[in-house]
Amino acid sequence: MANHAETAPGHRPSGQVKLAVHEALEIGLKLHQNGHFTQAEMLYMRILEAAPGNIDTLHYLGLLCHQHNRGKEAAELIKRIITLAPENADAHNNLGNVLEGMGMTGEAEECYRQAIALFPDHGPAMNNLGVMLMARNKVAEAVTTYQNAIRVAPDSADFHYNLGNALVKSKDGDGAIAAYQRAIALKPDYALAWQRLAMYFLSADRKKEAEALFKKWLTVEPGNPTVLYLQAACLGSDAPDRAPNQYVQQVFDDMADNFDTHLVEKLDYRAPDLLIEALAQALPKPTNNLEILDAGCGTGLCGPLLRPYAGQLTGIDLSPRMLAKAKGRTVYDTLTTAELTAFLDQQSQAFDIIFSADTLCYFGALAPVFTAASKALKPDGFFAFTLETADGHAVNLRLNSHGRYSHTRAYAKETLAAAGLKTVSIASKELRKEEGRPVSGFVVVAKKQKRC
Repeated sequence: MANHAETAPGHRPSGQVKLAVHEALEIGLKLHQNGHFTQAEMLYMRILEAAPGNIDTLHYLGLLCHQHNRGKEAAELIKRIITLAPENADAHNNLGNVLEGMGMTGEAEECYRQAIALFPDHGPAMNNLGVMLMARNKVAEAVTTYQNAIRVAPDSADFHYNLGNALVKSKDGDGAIAAYQRAIALKPDYALAWQRLAMYFLSADRKKEAEALFKKWLTVEPGNPTVLYLQAACLGSDAPDRAPNQYVQQVFDDMADNFDTHLVEKLDYRAPDLLIEALAQALPKPTNNLEILDAGCGTGLCGPLLRPYAGQLTGIDLSPRMLAKAKGRTVYDTLTTAELTAFLDQQSQAFDIIFSADTLCYFGALAPVFTAASKALKPDGFFAFTLETADGHAVNLRLNSHGRYSHTRAYAKETLAAAGLKTVSIASKELRKEEGRPVSGFVVVAKKQKRC
């Protein structure tokens, strides 16, 4: 007898058509893939009412929860799969991914090892284990683990790319070059592999090879704004006013699943806390009544810090996958996919606070975004943001080889003043770490000046 996903008791319209589980699941998957998450979740839940042990449905509902930053629910669903099928290596690997996203890296590593023990040729679990090992600076074991992953999945560009990163850390330059080149051969539009290879050449004082690499990349993707941007960043050629939208979106879409863990645990990310502390000095106690924009909200790390001040909390970001994570926090009233300057330019005295942690490092020329922020602020509204600090040889700003801009203190203050924004405070702070080294920046609070 086939299982059926029936409508809830008390909601049985006449002439109702019953669906077999596999038919209902197929519809749920289409809804899920097309972004109709609420409808997909409802259908998955109905299927599980009829067939509580349906592993595929448990898997896809767990994936949906994971995509929306509902880690505990996702973990419980995958644990149900493991209870039903304890030798399901994929389930152990997926549980590891969820636990890693929740910051439970030790438990995640054990899940990956269990997946490999159950299925020694589980390439994704090996790759994921390699990521964990790199985070713990176990570079030699990570290299071996990535090599084993490549042995079972030689056509995975990601595995070769990760191996390249590990070989750079282990000082095997020739091996790293070969790994990056193989990743590019498998995936010619693999921007990160092209960029890391170029950066390796530059770090090894092999600038001509870096220049040749960009020329080759531009033959593969002629006119691609991301390639031109990274060429400017790596080679010091004329920098554009800001990072291209497609570059920023791709970088953060790719990082969305592990963004919080990567920033907080691996990079000692402090920008949100430092910025809210600076802003609190200029504000009265939280009153839950302000219109606040979290500009470049990402996964929503700043949302809980801003919520006590907010009557209406809006988040915007270029990355849809980041916004899906932010939605899972259920702290924002509105979330919008938008480019920051264009969004601000469409507002007029809409916000009491514009808060932007670690976003303006993707802007070179600050005048357009500062002017738009001033327009979008109410009278006496506050603009709080961070910048990375340019070294003493920079004139106003610098586009760095890692693809982010840094700015001078004088340039920031002058540009704020020109936009009608008075600097309330500007403090030099350590925002995070990068490859173990501190990244210095400015924590800035400015206030919109009233017109006479």
